[in-house]
Amino acid sequence: MLPDEMDTLQAAFTALQHLLGQFDDRGVIIGGVASGFLGKPRLTVDIDAVFLLSVDEIPRLLQAAEVEGIEPRLENVVEFARQNRVLLLRHSASGVNIDISLGILPFEEEMVTRSVVHRVGALSLRLPTPEDLIIIKAVAHRPKDLLDIQAIAENNPDLDLSRIQYWVQVFAQALDQPDLWQELQAFLQADP
Repeated sequence: MLPDEMDTLQAAFTALQHLLGQFDDRGVIIGGVASGFLGKPRLTVDIDAVFLLSVDEIPRLLQAAEVEGIEPRLENVVEFARQNRVLLLRHSASGVNIDISLGILPFEEEMVTRSVVHRVGALSLRLPTPEDLIIIKAVAHRPKDLLDIQAIAENNPDLDLSRIQYWVQVFAQALDQPDLWQELQAFLQADP
C-alpha cells in the first residue's frame, strides 16, 4: 500500500473510530480490515463495522457521522437502513466507503463486549477477537472469507474452538446449513 493510500484509509479509520466513541464504543470494526490485522494483510476498499444500535438511533448516528465527515451513499439511506439494518456511508474527504451494520443479536452483543482495541502507530481500532471474526466470516462463507479464516487461524494458534463451534452451529441451524461447522473445520486445520 502506498503512503497516500495509507493516509487516506487512516483518515477514514480515525473518523469511524471517533464516531464509535460517540456511541460509548458499542461497536467493532469487522471485514477485510479486521482480517488484515488478525490474519494477513489483504487489499480492501471499504470499512465494515457493527454498531449495537436500534433503528430508532439511525437519525442520531447520521447526525454524528456528518460531524465526522461521513455522509450517506444513498438518497434514501434511512429507509434502506430500517429495512436492511445497514447504513451505507462514505468518508467524504477520503472517498472510502463505510458500511455500518446495526447489531442486535446476542452474538453481536458478545462480540462487542469481547472486542479489543488494537494500536498501530497513531491508529487505534476496536476489533473483534479472532474467534468472533472467524464466526462472522464462516456465516458469510464467501471464498475470500474462507481464506481469511485460514489466515486468522494460522496467526492465532490458541483459538477457542469450542466458542467457534458453538456459534457456527447456532448460525448453521438458523440458516439451514447443517454442514457449515464441518466445512469450517477444514479451514481451521488446513496447513499453509
